[in-house]
Amino acid sequence: MRFPKLAFFFMFVGCLVVYLTYVKRHYYDSKPLVSDQLPQYRMDTQKHPTSAHVVSENFQYGIMFDAGSTGTRIHIFKFQMEPNEAPKLAHETFRAIKPGLSAYADDPEKSKEGLLTLLKIAKETVPETLWSSSPLMLRATAGLRLLPGEKATILLDKVREVFSESLFFYRPESVSIMDGTDEGMSAWITINFLIGALHGTETRTVGMMDLGGGSTQITFALQDEKTIQTSPIDYVTSFQMFNISHALYSHSYLGLGLMSARLAVLGGIEGQPLPGPQELISPCLASDYSGQWEHAEVMYTVKGQKAGEPIYESCLRKVEKMIYKRVRKTEEVKDMDFYAFSYYYDRAVDLSLIDEITGGTVRVRDYIEGAKKVCNNMTAGGIKETPFLCLDLTYISVLLQELDFPPDKELKLARQINNVETSWALGATFQCIESLRKHGTC
Repeated sequence: MRFPKLAFFFMFVGCLVVYLTYVKRHYYDSKPLVSDQLPQYRMDTQKHPTSAHVVSENFQYGIMFDAGSTGTRIHIFKFQMEPNEAPKLAHETFRAIKPGLSAYADDPEKSKEGLLTLLKIAKETVPETLWSSSPLMLRATAGLRLLPGEKATILLDKVREVFSESLFFYRPESVSIMDGTDEGMSAWITINFLIGALHGTETRTVGMMDLGGGSTQITFALQDEKTIQTSPIDYVTSFQMFNISHALYSHSYLGLGLMSARLAVLGGIEGQPLPGPQELISPCLASDYSGQWEHAEVMYTVKGQKAGEPIYESCLRKVEKMIYKRVRKTEEVKDMDFYAFSYYYDRAVDLSLIDEITGGTVRVRDYIEGAKKVCNNMTAGGIKETPFLCLDLTYISVLLQELDFPPDKELKLARQINNVETSWALGATFQCIESLRKHGTC
């Protein structure tokens, strides 16, 4: 009689397992999905063999369009996500096209071609099974900030139209003009994440400066109570990331990006063509130079001023007059490490101060001495490719000193850290993904 009892026992256990399996499957099959929220862990799962066992890794993608004044760039980030840990950046795909979105202000329909080109890259990069859980975002910067409100709105609506048909996770509020302070804060998050200063380690945070075409930003972690008390209220911000609170000094100076500053020094006004055949004549150009320069869809005729006193001294006075009392000095910058991006980098390459690919370090005085050398050895015949280099370098050197950087201050210049672009896009994507998970909006 022992055998029949044993057989009955195994039969009972088998039936119980089948029943529970059916109930579990039926429960999950009938459970409704919430389609308007980003799934908590709707991720790519890849298996990597190790010497002992197979490890499963969860991945989340984020797609950020950077609509700048001179071009539109796409950043496709792949994050490795683990519960209760800060995300790890596994990979970035980056592409850029020209011109910037603002160039289509009078014909928004023409912006679709470039947007679709970049979206095609996103679809080739992100697995199709993850399109619906990969947030798609666009942030416009100074180029659109400088446009009349109605034109900017129409352009952004065209972007929303294109994005709504993309099959990625998209919300209308995910397309917007980025506040200048947010731009600086996001860039600060990017650089400090990439150097490992946001993961609770002993690595000190660094400051960040970005010189774009239409605006320039400076952001750093506040350490001196005096700076908090003496700074305008909108220069100071705070946020929490990876369970750590950060207090930042961050400000964006609209109209002091390199291209906008160049126009102001030359004597033009943003967005206003010159009446009739008038020309912009400047001591910052070679005395025998004459040429055309296009900025914000306006074509200007520019000429050098007749020879007189040394070009550098004349140009310096023009730049100092233009920037007078337009930026604030902050003593804290003297004792903090800083990274500088965009046109700070490009003009250092023009002076052969750093390698174009790997970057390097420069001192503020390198820009000052470079400006003097270029300006005072300038003739039209020798600067066909870089007629504005004297003006640009003079402006950069004055801007840095107005921000209170001493001549011997060293700045680190980098386009990439660990093969990742050093722009605000990574930091903004972090913030959007966190906001989507917590609030369902970005």
